Amino acid sequence: MITNTLPAPTTVKYSIDMIRDEVRQLLDRGFISRHQPIYVLCQYIPPREWVCVECELEKCDYLLRDQIGDLVASENWDND
Repeated sequence: MITNTLPAPTTVKYSIDMIRDEVRQLLDRGFISRHQPIYVLCQYIPPREWVCVECELEKCDYLLRDQIGDLVASENWDND
């Protein structure tokens, strides 16, 4: 008889919009800067999920050395 003691790993699907939302939250809180490279995000995303994030970024033609500002380039300003 086989008994599973660990829960089955869940794979979170990250879309580029989800990644952008997470990045905007980190920017708003001041944890990261728009001028830092995208790879600094790995400090804020769990390692097992980072692989999915990296693949999604690659599919959308982003390089890890690109600036975070390139990822969230289209922002709406409420006031000037």
